[in-house]
Amino acid sequence: MISGGRYERNLHKLRFYTRALADLLVPDWVWRRKRARLMAGFRQLDEASKAAIEQRVTYYNRLSQPFDPGDEAIRKRDFSRRGQRSAYYLDFKRLIRCFPDDVRFSYRFGDLTTVPDTPSFVKSRPIGSAAENANSVLLKLNQVRHYFMVSDGQAFRDKHPKAIWRGKASQPQRREFVKRYHGHPLCDVGCNHPESEGEPWHTGFMPASEQLAYRYIISIEGNDVATNLKWILASNSLCLMRKPRYETWFMEGTLEPGIHYAQLADDHSDLEETIRYYNDNPDEAETIIRNANRHVAQFMDPERELLISLLVMERYFRLSTPQTKGIEGVSY
Repeated sequence: MISGGRYERNLHKLRFYTRALADLLVPDWVWRRKRARLMAGFRQLDEASKAAIEQRVTYYNRLSQPFDPGDEAIRKRDFSRRGQRSAYYLDFKRLIRCFPDDVRFSYRFGDLTTVPDTPSFVKSRPIGSAAENANSVLLKLNQVRHYFMVSDGQAFRDKHPKAIWRGKASQPQRREFVKRYHGHPLCDVGCNHPESEGEPWHTGFMPASEQLAYRYIISIEGNDVATNLKWILASNSLCLMRKPRYETWFMEGTLEPGIHYAQLADDHSDLEETIRYYNDNPDEAETIIRNANRHVAQFMDPERELLISLLVMERYFRLSTPQTKGIEGVSY
C-alpha cells in the first residue's frame, strides 16, 4: 500500500500503464503458456484452497447452462483498442490473450447498473440472485481506479471522532447527503468538484491519506459502486454506508452490516446516531475493521487474482457454444 496524495495516485497510474503497455509487447503464446502453468498449479493445491478459489469463480460467473454468445459477440482476434477506454481495454486484453484466437464473447465496459440480455463480461452488476444477474460475468476491470490502496498507520482510537466524505455529488443520493450534512459538527462533508462551486457544501480536495485521520469514512455509491469503498475497508477507519445496490470483483454483495461495515439508513438519517454509538463502543468498531481488512486481503495476491480471472473466463468459454477447442484447463 502507498500514501494517498495526488502525487502517489499519479505514480500509481504511471506504474499501471507502464506495466500494461509493456505487457502488450509480450507475444500471446507466452500468455497462453502462463495460463497453462497457473492451471497446473491450481490442480496441485490442497482441497481447501481449491474450494476457496472455486467459490469465488462461481460467484463471479453464475452461468450454469450452455448458451450462444449472440450476434454481437466478437472473436478474440477482432478485439481492438478502438473505441475502448484504455484502462478497461488493458485489463481485459491481458486476460483474453491467454485464450485461442477464435473464442467468441460479448462484453460491456463502463459503470453498469443493469444486466445484459446476453452473457457478457462486465465490471459491475446489480446485487441479486443468480437468476437475476447471471448474464453479468464479473472481471477485475478498471483496476487502476478501483484498486488504489492507501497506507494507514494510525489506530482507530487515535483518529478524529468524526466522519468524512469527499467526492462528486452529481447523483441524487450524494447530492441529498451533502445538503443534509455539510457543516454538521460530527462531519466533514463536501463536494470538491467544480460543478458545486458557489454552493455552501463546496470544499477543497482532500487526499485519501488525510481522510484517514478520521475514525469514520462514508462510502456512497455513485454511478455504480463507490470507488473509495476498497481503500476504506483496507484501512483502520470504520466504513459507514447504506446497504450496497451494486457489486464488482470486490464482491460487495458478500459484505455484511455489523461485520464488514456499519450500515446506515437508505436516507443516511441515522448518521449522527451511528457515529455516537461507535464512539461509545470502539471495541465493536475495531472488530468490524479487522473483518473488513480480512475481506480486502483476499484480493491482494496478483497471481491468484489472475488465476481466478482466467477460470472465470474459461467457464464462460466452456459454456458458450460452439467453442471448446483450445479451452483445456479445469473441469467443474
